[in-house]
Amino acid sequence: MVDRDERPIAGNDPAPTPFAAAVPGQVVLYRGVSVIDGTGAPARHGMAVVTDGPTIAAVAPEDELRSSDLSGAETVDLRGAFLLPGLIDTHQHLSTPPNREQAEALMWRQLYGGVTAIREMAGDLRQMADLARAALVGEIPGPDVHNAALMAGPGFFDDPRTWQVSQGATPGATAWMQAIDDGTDLRLAVAMARGTGATAVKVYADLAPALVARITEEAHRQGMRVWAHAAVFPAMPRDVVAAGVDVVSHAHYLAYDLAGDRPVAYRQQREHLADAYERFMAAPEDAVDGLLDDMRRRGTILDATASLTARIPSSAPGAAELAPDVMRRLIGRARAAGVTICTGTDYESPPSDPYPSLHDELRYLVEAMGMPTREVIRAATLAGAAGVGLEHTMGAVRPGMLANLLIVADDPHEDIDHLRGVITTVKRGRRHDRADYDRASATRAGATIEEGTPA
Repeated sequence: MVDRDERPIAGNDPAPTPFAAAVPGQVVLYRGVSVIDGTGAPARHGMAVVTDGPTIAAVAPEDELRSSDLSGAETVDLRGAFLLPGLIDTHQHLSTPPNREQAEALMWRQLYGGVTAIREMAGDLRQMADLARAALVGEIPGPDVHNAALMAGPGFFDDPRTWQVSQGATPGATAWMQAIDDGTDLRLAVAMARGTGATAVKVYADLAPALVARITEEAHRQGMRVWAHAAVFPAMPRDVVAAGVDVVSHAHYLAYDLAGDRPVAYRQQREHLADAYERFMAAPEDAVDGLLDDMRRRGTILDATASLTARIPSSAPGAAELAPDVMRRLIGRARAAGVTICTGTDYESPPSDPYPSLHDELRYLVEAMGMPTREVIRAATLAGAAGVGLEHTMGAVRPGMLANLLIVADDPHEDIDHLRGVITTVKRGRRHDRADYDRASATRAGATIEEGTPA
């Protein structure tokens, strides 16, 4: 009779999945490459980067590496190419509404477009938790996903989007979409959010300043990050920042800091938006510097979503015309104040686009917002990692960090669009060659055309 403890466990040694992370002992030498390390420093030429399984083992001038230390390593010659950290999109909604096939296709494009991590800023976390797991263990190609569970005031939950992501349940009464008021047991609410697999609470709408502060305090006590809109209505930007949240989204909301007649609820924001913009543009340029200085002191990160205001016409009369100037001034003042800016999109480009939306955001920050390319690359790498709370794990090219890397043909410091010249994305040490994606995309497109051709 076999003792129960001696029986083999089914599936204890599973076959590796096709997109799984590299395992320790799988050593790769990327040689002759120019390294952009994600810190904003100039590119270093003639470098070698060594990965061991899912982590970076060494970064050094190629002529300083001893070949005896790399016997058996796979060598990838990258002369003329540029290597930088994998990109991070800090504002996505792949599950609003939930569509598993579409989400997988977008994650596939993101990974092969250089994106190795995203923040999923609320949605149907039942689906996203599974997609996050599938991408992590390599069942599907995709970036690492860091999910947020949403908390808002009870009045928000007749919004159609909350019904889309709560099908089969009641919006506001689910662990990933919770209605919060002064009587809510916040210890239980945050624990429920943690139970979804979320790494953060997203503070969204219809919450008073004191309640935003209480949610933030409890989430931090339980080891969760707090991500919020820059204005939550009735809580204004100064209230949100003072509450101690880790990241605020949508730079244009900072203009409400100077608003006179302020919205008291989420749905009133658009009717006040033009007024907020006009007051901001009429005020001295340093009018919001006190708020921005507070953000810098607290380490509050700004998820700017800069191109969103230009991409989606505002329904608020008079606001759309002012939006680019408002955003340019706000982002310029934030940069001058030393506020860390990260790169979120809050949308995805059409399926016909060969690259994910993050590349459009990066171009917009350079061309329309006047950010230098070095700053934009830092915002999309190390600053994005800080937004997730993992700046000591990813977002830079240095030993001990995750081997999440992007290899492109030409120098993105010279032209941000050179980030679209992807050769390879490396995620947790596993290479994903762009040529494979292009071939697969061409095959799919050909099959679609053939299927649609009349007999």
